[in-house]
Formats: sequence, C-alpha cells, structure tokens
Amino acid sequence: MSTLDPVALEILRNALTATAAEMDVTVWRTSRSTVVRELLDYSTAVFDRDGYNIAQAARIPQHLNSMGAGLLTVVRDFLPLDRWAEGDVVITNDPYCGGQHIPDILAFRPVFLDGRRVAIVGTLCHHLDMGGMAAGSYAAAATEVFQEGLRIPPIKLLDRGVMNEAVLAMMRQNVRRPDMLWGDLQAQLASLAVGEANLRGLAARTGADTFIAACAQMLDGSERAMRAMIGRIPDGRYEFEDFLDDDGISPEPIRIHAAVEIHGEEATIDLSGCGKQAVGPVNATLASSQSAISYAMMAIADAEIPANAGCYRPIRVIAPEGLIVNARHPAPVANRVAVSHRLATTVLGALHQAVPGRVPAAYYGVSYVCSFQTIGEDGGRGVLVEIEVGGSGAYADQDGLSAYTFGMHNNSNIPVEMIESELPLSVVGYGLVPGSGGAGRQRGGLGLYREWRIDCPEAIFTANLERFRFRPYGLEGGEPGRAGQLTLIRGGEKQALGSKVNNLRLRRGDVIRLETSGGGGYGAPAERSDAARARDSALGYVAA
Repeated sequence: MSTLDPVALEILRNALTATAAEMDVTVWRTSRSTVVRELLDYSTAVFDRDGYNIAQAARIPQHLNSMGAGLLTVVRDFLPLDRWAEGDVVITNDPYCGGQHIPDILAFRPVFLDGRRVAIVGTLCHHLDMGGMAAGSYAAAATEVFQEGLRIPPIKLLDRGVMNEAVLAMMRQNVRRPDMLWGDLQAQLASLAVGEANLRGLAARTGADTFIAACAQMLDGSERAMRAMIGRIPDGRYEFEDFLDDDGISPEPIRIHAAVEIHGEEATIDLSGCGKQAVGPVNATLASSQSAISYAMMAIADAEIPANAGCYRPIRVIAPEGLIVNARHPAPVANRVAVSHRLATTVLGALHQAVPGRVPAAYYGVSYVCSFQTIGEDGGRGVLVEIEVGGSGAYADQDGLSAYTFGMHNNSNIPVEMIESELPLSVVGYGLVPGSGGAGRQRGGLGLYREWRIDCPEAIFTANLERFRFRPYGLEGGEPGRAGQLTLIRGGEKQALGSKVNNLRLRRGDVIRLETSGGGGYGAPAERSDAARARDSALGYVAA
C-alpha cells in the first residue's frame, strides 16, 4: 500500500480539514433553529474508514473530541461497519449508545469509492427540543435519562438513500417544535452529502489504497507530536480539585478531582477521586469526560499538533463506572457539560503545577443554559434555548477576555432582534457585569448579564447553571472570579433563584436576569499597574 511524501500528505490533510469546514458552512447556511444557526451549537468532522477522527472544523471541543468515541461505540456495539452501505445515514442521540446528551443528534454517512468504504463523514447538532419533561430537553429535576426526552438508538435514517419515514414520523411526534427538528436534520443531511462528495473526489485523485494509507499516516503523525509534547513536561504526579455546586436535587457539592501522572511520553489522568454519580442531571458519560481531558492536553501544547484521534493514544484515563465522570445507565445526563467544563479546568489546574505560566486562571466554566417555553393567547407554543458565557481567566501576561466563549464550547450569541422577532420575549438588558473578573496582576475577564421579559400570558422557565457557589479559581495569588446569579423580577420585587430551576411558571411582565461569572485573576492584585487600574475604572470594568 503506497504512502504519501510529507508535502503531499500535508496537502491532503488540509484538504480534509477544508472538507470539514465546508460541511460546517453548509449546516450554518441551511439550519433553521436559533440554537444551531445563531448559537452555532454544532460540529462537523471527517473520519477514516474505521471510524477514527482525522479532520474537523473549528467548532466545539466538547463535540469534536467525543464524536469519534461515539462513532466507535456505534460500530462496535450496535451497527458494525460491514452493515453500512452506500447512501446510508446512521443517527443516534442516546448518551449510552455513543451520544452526548439527548438534544445532540449524531449523524454519520459512509463514503465509498468503487464499492469500497474509504472514509466516514459526521455531523452533530444540538437540536432545539427533543421532548422530555422540560422545553429544550434540559430538565433540571430529571432523575433518570428516560425523563430527558426521546432516545434514538443507533439506527439508519437513510437506508441506501431511502428515508426511513417511520423513524422520522416518530421523532417529529415527540418534540415541541417538529418543524425546527426537521429543518436542522435536513441541514445535517445536506452537510453529510457535501462531505461525501468531497471525500470521494479526493480518494479518486489519490487512489483508494493511498487515501486509506494517508489517513493512517496522519494519525501516526499526530500521535508522535503529542508524545513529543508530553515528553517535554516534567515527570511527576500533579493533583487538583474543584467542586460542582450541586445536582439540582441535593444541596451537597460534588467533588471533581484529577491526578495527572506524566511518565516520559505518556500521560495518565486518574479520576478515581471524583464524587459518585448524582441523582440529578449533572452526570457525564465517559466519552464526555475524555473529551474534556483531550481538550486540556491539547490546550497546553507548546507546538502545533494536528487534531485527530492519534493525539489521544498516549493519554490513559482511569474513571471507574458509577462516578460523576462515568455515569452508569440510567443516570440523567442533560447537563453533562457541567462536569466537562469543571473537569477541563481541574486538569488544567493540575497541569499548571507542571508547566507554570502556560495555563490561564479558570474561565467561567459552565454553559449557562436557560430555556423558555412561551404560551400565547391561542395556546401556541414557542421554545427558546439560550447558552450564555462569562469571563475567561487571566494569563500570566494579559487580562482575561470579557463575555467570551472559551474552553469546552465555542458558541456565539443569539442576536436580540432574532429572539424578539420569533418569540413573545423582549431582551431588556444585556451587558458586562462590573467587578465580576477576579482581581490580580492580570485581571480576569468580566461576566455578562442578560434580562428576558415575558410578553405573553404565560411561559415556563428552566435553567441548568453552575458556578453560583464555587467561583472560578485564580492562579499565583490571583483572586477568583465572581459567582453567577439568577434573579426573578416580578412587579418590581427581586427574588433570588438557585442555579438549577425546573419548569418555573412565569407570567406577562416577569423578567429573568442572569449574571454569569467572571474569570479568575493571575498574580497578586497589589502588582497590578496604575495604568491598568485607571483603564479598568475608565471603562467601567470595576464596581463603582
């Protein structure tokens, strides 16, 4: 089997990345819901013929580092690749069958050349709603995955190009906005078709044997680069811990602990010290937790490492089943990203001890997910899912960024005009929260506030939030960022809400105000320059 020389290999690698990027643009241009089209909560990737990630678009780390694990679970335990045919599209959203959480639908399509499978293309979209006990399928009070929405096992939505109408009808019947579901699903199918056409063309130009061999070369090259990077980290055992506020059912905090052991060119991340799986929906499957670890290891790289499945080979994860980081079925997992964010910053906190100066202070570390179901005069219902961000942590040589998507996700914001044109909601406040960034020689980034007013007779509100009790940590004497807050404003009276809110009934004129946390500071606050302090004051970055 022939291989490519380094120049030709790099050209092909960039062509594969460009294919993933073109798939990305296809989803963006053809999707329907605001959570996909505006928030950009989706990802696209290219896999080799066996299901290993070889290229990806610049989208969401939480998705991209775990899509490959999801695909491998599907083909190992449910639909072996010898049962995949040209024109098939396999989907699933079941967290225990390779999925992430129920709102995320994974879709994969094999690529054949002259009857031979040479690659697979994949998309993941966070759908607006997949049913369940709360709008947006983000129930804060769920105690079983069965309560979180419609679970789709790995199944062929397209079988040799023919739509499985029965499966589609079942999906549409069980969600609050079937038009949005079908619109975003069509965007995924269009993206897969673009990816398939591009890869077939690339494989035809190189020849199937050379294309398959080149994919293996790319994986091996990334493995070598990751091993070299790990080899430059001092050997040793580095530990760090942080906590989740609670699980929404019990007020008890949940420990997130990581012990990172570096041995030569390999790393072992031991999560055995993490808390047990929770009753409420903050649990994560192992694929989600491994995604956070992969992100943290890539984030500290001191040289470029092409992102693909080869990067993960030198990294071993220890996480016994039944922990918050490796939940056992049927634990609820809607807010699994709470663990992913916290695990990422915990691993980075441990690595700071090994490579000081390379790791920033903690970012806000939570996807601030708020969902509204509006109920109009005629009983018509709409759904809005918002995912807000906060401040990033400060670096050794610069302040953190304010209201900036960071870490395990890469979301945008939904424009105010888009919300108000589609739903009976008004955004009556939106801006930075002064004083929310942790003080330090370098200041943490500021969190944001957003206020939604109900303009219909009734609405139902659900929130899955974090960082209300345990603030984003500072480093080297820097102070933590400010904690988040959630407030109901009714008739001029303010009522503080907890970080987990399930199906709160709202009425016309009510306002929900969310304040997100800021990032941690870096270095002692006393070392901050007078010029930087004056600038903070002039820009309103510090509290009056």
